[in-house]
Amino acid sequence: MPAPIATALPASVMLPVHSALPLSTDLPEDIDVSDVVADVSDDGVSAPSDEASELAAVVDRAAEHGIKLSIVVLDEDPGRDSQLRDLATEVGAEEGGTVLVLSPSWVGTYSDSISRVLLESGQDRTYTGDAVVSANHFVDEVIEPGPPWALFTAVIVAIVVIASAATFFAKSRRASVSRDATAEKRDSASGAGTSYERPKP
Repeated sequence: MPAPIATALPASVMLPVHSALPLSTDLPEDIDVSDVVADVSDDGVSAPSDEASELAAVVDRAAEHGIKLSIVVLDEDPGRDSQLRDLATEVGAEEGGTVLVLSPSWVGTYSDSISRVLLESGQDRTYTGDAVVSANHFVDEVIEPGPPWALFTAVIVAIVVIASAATFFAKSRRASVSRDATAEKRDSASGAGTSYERPKP
């Protein structure tokens, strides 16, 4: 059987590597990122005119605490909530800092300085349906994070488990000591009842 023939490709030939290609961004329909970035670069806000001034005040408040914030408000919910995060990422790639994108029912965020955990904690406080109130809640959470309830819960569960284990161990130990004492009494009683001394003649 002849040996397999190895085919060598010229160094100039490039094979497609699909796994290395970035995933396409899924943005809301009818949204032009360049227009949004242009709005945001002016005062940090891309929103309907009746909300722009109040949202600009929120941006200024965040800046006072060292946070570069951009706020984008959409009139309608997109097809998928993940599109808000993709839009925030696109705007953040151009503007940097932290980006908050709001629609009537959903929220998306991006930041190059704030952790994803803190961003999501801020997102949890923004579902109000009012863009200005939502943005203020987000800034409040980012500036002064609330108590880490998940950590508190984990600590309480750990304390309960340790206390339960200690109680079980103590009861088991008492039961073992009680069984040993009962066995010793039984052995003593049994020994006393079967002892026999042969009478002297």
